[in-house]
Order: sequence, then structure tokens, then C-alpha cells
Amino acid sequence: MTSPAPLLDKDGVRLTVDDAIATVTLSNPDKRNAQSPALWRALAEAGRTLPGSVRVVVVCGEGKSFSAGLDRQAFTPEGFAGEPSFIDMARGGEDFLDATIAEYQSAFTWLRRGDLLSVAAVQGHAIGAGFQLALSCDLRVVADDVQFSMRETSLGLVPDLTGTHPLVSLIGYGRALEICVTGRYVHAEEAVAAGLANVAVPADQLSDATRDLVAALLAAPRDAVIETKALLQGVQGRTLEEQRAAERAAQGRRLRDLAGLDD
Repeated sequence: MTSPAPLLDKDGVRLTVDDAIATVTLSNPDKRNAQSPALWRALAEAGRTLPGSVRVVVVCGEGKSFSAGLDRQAFTPEGFAGEPSFIDMARGGEDFLDATIAEYQSAFTWLRRGDLLSVAAVQGHAIGAGFQLALSCDLRVVADDVQFSMRETSLGLVPDLTGTHPLVSLIGYGRALEICVTGRYVHAEEAVAAGLANVAVPADQLSDATRDLVAALLAAPRDAVIETKALLQGVQGRTLEEQRAAERAAQGRRLRDLAGLDD
């Protein structure tokens, strides 16, 4: 069986779509799928390119590592050719700095869209930006050799690619703070126990385990999945009474739809 032709293949990102399943592959294994502004723009473009038929997005990395984080070239005085360096960003004023980081963040935020379910299939290193990319997905299947680490604070920076919110939501403030400040590795067993990963499997079973999870996600009707995801995503911002009301409203929409009474 041949793979579908990519809809996008540039700057270390390849997007393929097979009916309801999109696969976003970090495709620069020689650099352990290190990330750059060009890669982030390609990731954002992948999100904009998805056909409406897509229900599940799988994010994975070629080679032994999911992503070793930000390309070390970013830490040189000149940075990446044609891109603002860290020094340029610091000197550019608050509006420029804010807009630049916001553009980078857009590579990650689309994976949380309400009409999609996203699954990260993670092996080997998932460091810094790689960890945050995995955290951007709704679910994570990890290989038993996975090594999560949030290294930004150790480098004098902070995690700024939208990873802090899901990290605290998944494992709580105290454990999230300790992981970020120490920069230590979180391995597969701890990741599952802490709630960072849904399941850990031997590395040679990662693709099969991800495929099985995707098939299970696609078994439920799409509109019911969308409503359920919205309910769960909104829990932290609602009181119990507000959540009860949200559940009633969502169920009402589902019942009217199933009865053919919606406009």
C-alpha cells in the first residue's frame, strides 16, 4: 500500500492526508528534528492546509527523536539567516517582540482546534520546543525510550510555545514547576503515571499503537466528539453549575440533531 502524496513538504515538515487522518511528520532526522522559525511557519501552514474531511491529526518525527528542541543555531549571535536573532528580538521593542513570538506560537495552537483530535506519537528526545509540540496535542502515545525535558529555564529563557498551560493542567503546578526549573528528563513510566502520556509501548510498536488509538477515536460520531471535546476543554474555566448548564446545552444540541430537528 503506497502512502498518499504530501500536501506540504518543506522546511522539515511533511503533511499527508488519508481521508479523515492527517499526518504531520517532522522530517529532518539528521538534526533530530530540531526546530526553527521556518519549521514553525511550515507547521502553521500545515494547519491551514488541512481539508475539511480531517478528523484526527497525528504528529510524529522521523528517526530516533521526536524533536530535540530549538536548533542550536538560534543561540548564536547571528541566529538563522533572514530571521530576527534573539538580540534583534530584544532590541526590537515590546510590540515587535510580542508579534514575533505570537507568530511562532501559531504553529502550535491549531492542534487544539475544536473540530480536530490531535495525537502525538513520541519517541526518543522531546526536548523544549519538542516537548511543547507534544503538549499541544490532545493525546500522547510514547515509546519506552521517550525523554521529555523542558530546558528553556536552564538556558535563561521560559517555555513560550504554549506548553505551560497544558503542562500544569495535566500534572499540576508543583510538578510542572519542578520539571521546568530543573530541566530534568521525564521518562516513559513517569510520563504515563503523571498523566503526560496516555500509553507507553516498546519503540517498535509506536506506529501500531498510534494507529489503534486513531481508529478508536474515529469510531465515535464526529459531532459528538466535537461537543465532548468542547465540554472537557471548558471545565477549568467553569464552575460546577456552569459546567452542568454547558452539559445540558450540548446534550440538547445532540438530541435535536439526532432527531433531525436542527436547522
